[in-house]
Amino acid sequence: MLAVIDYGAGNLRSVLHALKHLSVADMRLVQRPDQLQGAEKIILPGVGAFGACMAQMRKQDLVEPLRDALAAGVPYLGICVGMQMLFELGEEMGEHAGLGILGGRVVRFPHFADRKVPHMGWNQLNIRRKSDLLHGLGKENFVYFVHSYYCAPTDGDIVVASVEYGVEFAAFVQSGNIYGVQFHPEKSQNIGLRILSNFLRI
Repeated sequence: MLAVIDYGAGNLRSVLHALKHLSVADMRLVQRPDQLQGAEKIILPGVGAFGACMAQMRKQDLVEPLRDALAAGVPYLGICVGMQMLFELGEEMGEHAGLGILGGRVVRFPHFADRKVPHMGWNQLNIRRKSDLLHGLGKENFVYFVHSYYCAPTDGDIVVASVEYGVEFAAFVQSGNIYGVQFHPEKSQNIGLRILSNFLRI
Protein backbone atom coordinates (compact mmCIF):
# COMPACT_ATOMS: atom_id res chain seq x y z
CA MET A 1 0.00 0.00 0.00
CA LEU A 2 1.23 3.46 -0.96
CA ALA A 3 0.49 6.09 1.69
CA VAL A 4 0.18 9.69 0.51
CA ILE A 5 0.21 12.07 3.46
CA ASP A 6 -2.49 14.73 3.40
CA TYR A 7 -1.71 17.48 5.90
CA GLY A 8 -3.82 20.11 4.19
CA ALA A 9 -0.95 22.03 2.61
CA GLY A 10 0.54 19.66 0.05
CA ASN A 11 0.36 19.82 -3.73
CA LEU A 12 -1.98 16.89 -3.40
CA ARG A 13 -4.15 17.11 -6.50
CA SER A 14 -1.25 17.17 -8.97
CA VAL A 15 0.53 14.33 -7.19
CA LEU A 16 -2.63 12.18 -7.12
CA HIS A 17 -3.20 12.91 -10.81
CA ALA A 18 0.34 11.73 -11.63
CA LEU A 19 -0.09 8.57 -9.55
CA LYS A 20 -3.42 7.86 -11.26
CA HIS A 21 -1.66 8.26 -14.61
CA LEU A 22 0.82 5.62 -13.43
CA SER A 23 -2.11 3.30 -12.59
CA VAL A 24 -1.43 3.08 -8.86
CA ALA A 25 -4.21 0.92 -7.45
CA ASP A 26 -3.38 0.34 -3.79
CA MET A 27 -3.15 3.88 -2.41
CA ARG A 28 -4.37 5.54 0.77
CA LEU A 29 -4.62 9.21 1.77
CA VAL A 30 -3.25 9.57 5.28
CA GLN A 31 -4.63 12.19 7.66
CA ARG A 32 -4.36 10.25 10.94
CA PRO A 33 -1.47 8.27 12.47
CA ASP A 34 -3.33 4.94 12.39
CA GLN A 35 -3.67 5.27 8.60
CA LEU A 36 0.11 4.90 8.23
CA GLN A 37 -0.08 1.33 9.50
CA GLY A 38 0.74 -1.17 6.79
CA ALA A 39 2.28 1.41 4.47
CA GLU A 40 4.82 -0.14 2.11
CA LYS A 41 5.84 3.25 0.68
CA ILE A 42 5.17 6.83 1.73
CA ILE A 43 4.97 10.05 -0.31
CA LEU A 44 4.83 13.43 1.39
CA PRO A 45 3.95 16.18 -1.12
CA GLY A 46 4.67 19.74 -0.17
CA VAL A 47 3.66 23.29 -0.97
CA GLY A 48 3.69 25.97 1.70
CA ALA A 49 5.83 27.41 4.47
CA PHE A 50 8.13 25.05 6.39
CA GLY A 51 6.95 26.07 9.87
CA ALA A 52 3.26 25.95 9.01
CA CYS A 53 3.62 22.53 7.41
CA MET A 54 5.47 21.13 10.43
CA ALA A 55 2.83 22.61 12.75
CA GLN A 56 0.07 20.88 10.79
CA MET A 57 1.97 17.58 10.83
CA ARG A 58 2.20 17.84 14.63
CA LYS A 59 -1.47 18.83 14.92
CA GLN A 60 -2.43 15.65 13.06
CA ASP A 61 -0.05 13.58 15.26
CA LEU A 62 1.83 12.37 12.19
CA VAL A 63 5.42 13.25 13.18
CA GLU A 64 6.32 10.31 15.44
CA PRO A 65 4.49 7.65 13.37
CA LEU A 66 6.30 8.92 10.28
CA ARG A 67 9.68 8.82 12.04
CA ASP A 68 8.93 5.27 13.20
CA ALA A 69 8.01 4.14 9.68
CA LEU A 70 11.19 5.57 8.18
CA ALA A 71 13.31 4.04 10.95
CA ALA A 72 11.69 0.69 10.11
CA GLY A 73 12.90 1.03 6.50
CA VAL A 74 9.71 2.06 4.70
CA PRO A 75 10.70 3.85 1.45
CA TYR A 76 9.81 7.55 1.63
CA LEU A 77 9.68 10.24 -1.05
CA GLY A 78 9.44 13.85 0.11
CA ILE A 79 8.55 16.43 -2.54
CA CYS A 80 9.54 20.12 -2.16
CA VAL A 81 8.59 21.01 1.44
CA GLY A 82 8.20 17.26 1.98
CA MET A 83 11.96 17.06 1.37
CA GLN A 84 12.73 20.16 3.42
CA MET A 85 10.91 18.82 6.50
CA LEU A 86 13.35 15.89 6.62
CA PHE A 87 16.03 18.26 7.92
CA GLU A 88 16.72 19.56 11.42
CA LEU A 89 15.79 23.22 11.04
CA GLY A 90 14.00 25.53 8.64
CA GLU A 91 14.51 29.30 8.58
CA GLU A 92 11.31 30.31 6.80
CA MET A 93 9.36 32.91 8.84
CA GLY A 94 11.55 32.26 11.88
CA GLU A 95 13.44 29.16 12.96
CA HIS A 96 11.42 25.96 13.14
CA ALA A 97 12.35 22.37 13.98
CA GLY A 98 11.90 19.81 11.24
CA LEU A 99 11.65 16.04 11.44
CA GLY A 100 15.39 15.85 12.19
CA ILE A 101 15.90 12.72 10.10
CA LEU A 102 18.65 14.33 8.02
CA GLY A 103 21.28 16.73 9.30
CA GLY A 104 21.22 20.28 7.98
CA ARG A 105 19.13 23.41 7.58
CA VAL A 106 16.68 24.88 5.09
CA VAL A 107 17.82 28.39 4.17
CA ARG A 108 16.62 31.20 1.93
CA PHE A 109 18.23 32.07 -1.36
CA PRO A 110 20.37 35.20 -1.01
CA HIS A 111 19.45 38.40 -2.82
CA PHE A 112 20.46 38.21 -6.48
CA ALA A 113 20.99 41.20 -8.75
CA ASP A 114 20.32 39.17 -11.89
CA ARG A 115 17.60 36.67 -10.99
CA LYS A 116 14.34 36.42 -9.12
CA VAL A 117 13.37 34.65 -5.94
CA PRO A 118 11.36 32.43 -5.75
CA HIS A 119 13.26 30.16 -8.07
CA MET A 120 10.54 29.14 -10.50
CA GLY A 121 10.88 27.16 -13.69
CA TRP A 122 12.89 24.42 -15.38
CA ASN A 123 16.48 23.60 -14.49
CA GLN A 124 18.84 20.79 -15.41
CA LEU A 125 19.89 18.34 -12.74
CA ASN A 126 23.62 17.99 -12.11
CA ILE A 127 23.84 14.28 -11.28
CA ARG A 128 26.47 13.57 -8.64
CA ARG A 129 25.90 9.88 -7.94
CA LYS A 130 23.68 6.95 -8.80
CA SER A 131 20.21 6.40 -7.42
CA ASP A 132 17.54 3.84 -8.26
CA LEU A 133 15.12 6.75 -8.79
CA LEU A 134 17.22 7.84 -11.78
CA HIS A 135 17.04 4.48 -13.54
CA GLY A 136 16.36 4.84 -17.25
CA LEU A 137 17.03 8.59 -17.40
CA GLY A 138 19.53 10.16 -19.80
CA LYS A 139 22.25 12.69 -19.10
CA GLU A 140 20.18 15.84 -19.61
CA ASN A 141 17.22 15.96 -17.25
CA PHE A 142 15.22 19.17 -16.80
CA VAL A 143 12.75 19.34 -13.91
CA TYR A 144 10.38 21.97 -12.55
CA PHE A 145 11.00 24.03 -9.40
CA VAL A 146 9.00 26.51 -7.31
CA HIS A 147 10.75 27.53 -4.07
CA SER A 148 12.42 30.36 -2.16
CA TYR A 149 14.28 28.14 0.34
CA TYR A 150 16.67 25.25 -0.25
CA CYS A 151 18.23 22.45 1.77
CA ALA A 152 21.83 22.71 2.98
CA PRO A 153 22.70 19.18 4.18
CA THR A 154 25.42 18.62 6.77
CA ASP A 155 26.53 15.51 4.89
CA GLY A 156 27.22 16.28 1.26
CA ASP A 157 27.34 12.58 0.43
CA ILE A 158 23.53 12.34 0.57
CA VAL A 159 23.21 14.71 -2.42
CA VAL A 160 22.26 12.74 -5.54
CA ALA A 161 21.79 15.80 -7.76
CA SER A 162 22.26 19.54 -7.46
CA VAL A 163 21.14 22.59 -9.42
CA GLU A 164 22.81 25.93 -10.00
CA TYR A 165 20.65 28.99 -9.34
CA GLY A 166 22.96 31.73 -8.14
CA VAL A 167 24.19 29.14 -5.65
CA GLU A 168 24.50 25.39 -6.06
CA PHE A 169 21.89 23.65 -3.94
CA ALA A 170 20.72 20.11 -3.21
CA ALA A 171 17.91 19.23 -5.61
CA PHE A 172 17.74 15.51 -4.82
CA VAL A 173 18.95 13.71 -1.69
CA GLN A 174 18.96 10.07 -0.65
CA SER A 175 19.90 8.36 2.59
CA GLY A 176 19.05 4.66 2.53
CA ASN A 177 15.30 4.29 2.14
CA ILE A 178 14.74 8.04 2.37
CA TYR A 179 14.48 10.15 -0.81
CA GLY A 180 13.81 13.86 -1.14
CA VAL A 181 13.41 16.03 -4.24
CA GLN A 182 13.21 19.81 -4.16
CA PHE A 183 11.61 19.86 -7.61
CA HIS A 184 8.09 18.73 -8.46
CA PRO A 185 8.15 15.40 -10.32
CA GLU A 186 4.37 15.60 -10.75
CA LYS A 187 4.93 18.76 -12.85
CA SER A 188 8.11 17.62 -14.62
CA GLN A 189 6.44 15.74 -17.47
CA ASN A 190 7.98 12.44 -18.60
CA ILE A 191 11.13 12.75 -16.51
CA GLY A 192 9.09 13.36 -13.36
CA LEU A 193 6.76 10.48 -14.14
CA ARG A 194 9.76 8.19 -14.61
CA ILE A 195 11.15 9.23 -11.21
CA LEU A 196 7.79 8.53 -9.55
CA SER A 197 7.52 5.21 -11.39
CA ASN A 198 11.01 4.23 -10.21
CA PHE A 199 10.03 5.03 -6.62
CA LEU A 200 6.91 2.86 -6.94
CA ARG A 201 9.09 -0.06 -8.15
CA ILE A 202 11.37 -0.03 -5.10
